[in-house]
Amino acid sequence: MGKNAIVSFKGIKDINAEIALTGSKSESNRALIISALSEGIVKVANLSDAVDTVTLNNILGQVKAGRNNDSFITVDVGHAGTAMRFLTAYLSIANGNFHLTGSGRMKERPIRLLVEALKKLGASIKYAGEGGFPPLDISSKFAQNSRTVKIQGDISSQYLSALLMIAPSLPLGLSLEIEGELTSRPYLEMTLSMLQEAGIDHKWENNTIHIDKQNFKACELIVEPDWSAASYWYSIVALADQGSISLPHLKENSLQGDSAIRNIMVPFGVRTSQTPGGIALKSGTSVAINEVLNLKDCPDLAQTIIVCAAAKGLNLSFTGLETLKIKETNRVLALQQELAKIGVTLTEDNEVYTLDCAQLSFPKKVQFQTYDDHRMAMAFAPLSLFIDEIEMEDYQVVEKSYPDFWKDLEKAGFTIKEI
Repeated sequence: MGKNAIVSFKGIKDINAEIALTGSKSESNRALIISALSEGIVKVANLSDAVDTVTLNNILGQVKAGRNNDSFITVDVGHAGTAMRFLTAYLSIANGNFHLTGSGRMKERPIRLLVEALKKLGASIKYAGEGGFPPLDISSKFAQNSRTVKIQGDISSQYLSALLMIAPSLPLGLSLEIEGELTSRPYLEMTLSMLQEAGIDHKWENNTIHIDKQNFKACELIVEPDWSAASYWYSIVALADQGSISLPHLKENSLQGDSAIRNIMVPFGVRTSQTPGGIALKSGTSVAINEVLNLKDCPDLAQTIIVCAAAKGLNLSFTGLETLKIKETNRVLALQQELAKIGVTLTEDNEVYTLDCAQLSFPKKVQFQTYDDHRMAMAFAPLSLFIDEIEMEDYQVVEKSYPDFWKDLEKAGFTIKEI
């Protein structure tokens, strides 16, 4: 268990700051795998400094250095879920023998669909613990016996991205048939766009994506700043009396699905304008939201939006939250438990989740648990605009995706004191 910190905001809640965000974790992790598959022909610039990305980068270096070794190389991803999924596919076609493992929570996160898809293609993977979950023993005995594989689209888009990234390196290429509804489609489109930039063509016909065996081209993938990290600043501007935040280098036409936060937060009173150097957020007038918000394509925004809505006393309903239950923690349950501390309930009814803010109240001091989940800490931190003292449990958990989060909050006038 890490250390706790007191988060507070004193004085007039008129926030004006410029915040330079780290590179996108989602783009960075894809770029690293693509670069490794290309044997370094594809270069990467502006990598995220998130722990997940640093972990993946270090592992890929370790694999490159030791893959001619006949003995098993232990690869430990810790809490890095993206790294677990992407490496399961990447290591299945790498030269070497690998024991792929992670934290206790990682060993509870399902991976059967991806493993079975890879095995159908010809990978040699065995469960080294409970069936359907990490750890995995992966050998270099990949012998492709099929080009076509089917996989559900409503469990994790990372399974699909993992398969698509190795597709051009497979002897027979890949035809990936997506069964059922596709969750987090923008993340899949991000993967295909980055592959395209690296010279890899694809065809998407109906529910099947085709990628032939082909070579990567020399190029540099430049990682955009992280729109997921930007979402916390949208929440702060929405909750402040007055807010004006500049976020350099973010693009209007972004590969990142979480850029949807621009439109989602308009009814919350946040206006976004493009500037020569990035974007600017400014607080404005809120308007009524009468529809159910579907977060299927941007589930990583869910905690931010739901907590912000609760703090504003909005009895909103949401769909598209099913994948939250298999993230770093069961994020739905975590939200329910922590929102109860400000008198708000989040109820589930046939995949529709509804806030009831009738008993909303802000205590003078409250402790929020983070459940080893970076997004819990960052989603609840803005509530210090209403609560005199928030004690944030294991506050350094934010290092997973946004290591400078607390430093950036201090730039905007918040006080962070480790205890």
